[in-house]
Amino acid sequence: MAVTAELPHDPFRMSMLWYDKRYRSNVIQIFVFASVVLFFSYLISNAAAALAAQQKTFGFDFLFLPASYDINQTLISYTSSDPHWRATLVGILNTGLVAVVGIVAATILGFALGVLRLSNNWLVSRLVYCYVEFTRNVPLLLQILFWHGLFINSFPHPRTYKGVDGAFFLTNRGIVSPKPLFDESIWWVVGAFVAAVIAAIVYRHMAKKKQAETGQISPIFLVTVGLIVGLPLIAYFLAGMPITLDYAVFQGFNFKGGMTITPELAALTFALSIYTAAFISENVRSGILAISHGQTEAAYALGVRPNRTMNLIIIPQALRVIIPPLTSQYLNLAKNSSLAIAIGYMDVVATLGGITLMQTGKELETNILLMGFYLSISLTISALMNWYNQSIAFKER
Repeated sequence: MAVTAELPHDPFRMSMLWYDKRYRSNVIQIFVFASVVLFFSYLISNAAAALAAQQKTFGFDFLFLPASYDINQTLISYTSSDPHWRATLVGILNTGLVAVVGIVAATILGFALGVLRLSNNWLVSRLVYCYVEFTRNVPLLLQILFWHGLFINSFPHPRTYKGVDGAFFLTNRGIVSPKPLFDESIWWVVGAFVAAVIAAIVYRHMAKKKQAETGQISPIFLVTVGLIVGLPLIAYFLAGMPITLDYAVFQGFNFKGGMTITPELAALTFALSIYTAAFISENVRSGILAISHGQTEAAYALGVRPNRTMNLIIIPQALRVIIPPLTSQYLNLAKNSSLAIAIGYMDVVATLGGITLMQTGKELETNILLMGFYLSISLTISALMNWYNQSIAFKER
């Protein structure tokens, strides 16, 4: 029977807190945690002392006071008698509108430009190159101001369209279009659309599984479009066409009715989209170039057409290189939307961080709320993109 002798332990000494790896990691963590606590304690005490010196109190009661200012674009009902929290909500929705539309437009345009940049057509490639280099090297704020000024000064005054019938009007006060009005039976159409999306996802999964097992390719794109377009369209007619259009008419000095996209929203979204698309195109180009050219040659040798080679072989592999920097571009677009205040677009910075701050004098509280909002939207975008990145990553077996 083997007997194991216990090794003698050295007596504890204070120097072991740093030189002994058993204690050093814990000591460093305690030190860092204490430093962070002390730092924030200093900030809080300093802020409290500054507020006390100015005879101010800390609190968010101001959010329930009447806002007493108008907002030129609202996605929900709002009047100047509503409280500040509702004005803030209007600003948040306006910011979200710009961010969502800008991300979608920038992604589509950026991917198209990234592929065209690698085109064998010399003229197309050079034109995309000039666009990318020019757009990336001009400050975004200047581009926003340029497009806003162009929309204001290029589009005609509403009086020009007096007496002219039509559905769409381009004016220096906005882009006027018909406004859809929904009946209660619209929920049947919404339900049909949701069911169509679920059915398309299930069909795509089954088609991929069938292709992996048998090699037979199913018409995924046509069936998906047919489901997503056809099923809601059938439900729309069966529900008695619950969508009607409210057309704008000229009355007084402007159009009444319809739906108006303000020049500020159009200029901001357009500038953010084309600016971010220039960076996304370079991410796409670098992702495609990161894939070995042998992949393309092998696909051509098997008789695969160039467009299917790009869609089925190159892009799926390139996405693993494209997604991480693409996430940063989405974050930049969402945060760059705060430049809207330069052209008078009423986003959350203009409402909460602008007029509300000036009226209530709550600088600390409004800035805390603003930082919390942008932190939340950034973490949400990062979480969604990280989830997507993990879903397309190589699965090791």
